[in-house]
Amino acid sequence: QVQLVESGGGLVQPGGSLTLSCAASGFTFSSYAMSWYRQAPGKERELVAFITTGGSSTNYADSVKGRFTISRDNAKNTVHLQMNSLKLEDAAVYYCSVARGGRRTWGQGTLVTVSS
Repeated sequence: QVQLVESGGGLVQPGGSLTLSCAASGFTFSSYAMSWYRQAPGKERELVAFITTGGSSTNYADSVKGRFTISRDNAKNTVHLQMNSLKLEDAAVYYCSVARGGRRTWGQGTLVTVSS
């Protein structure tokens, strides 16, 4: 079955950096676009970044443009989210996601805490 396993979350100070990773299995990873979402307490889940199958095209939420970079390694079935210049408002649970056949699958999430 499809599995998405995120890692790399943690506590970071404002201005710091983190790299999240998502290991995918159970489907042909290179055939699907991948996304990172996040959900902060009391807020709706929001799309953070999107990458096409080959990685040639990416898209970002306005709030993270210029600070976050999504990338993928199709040989290793992984997708990453490099997060720089982190702000307090970036604190959330971050989810890796794939949409296949009209159904969206989520990982379990990884918590990012931004605090001084």
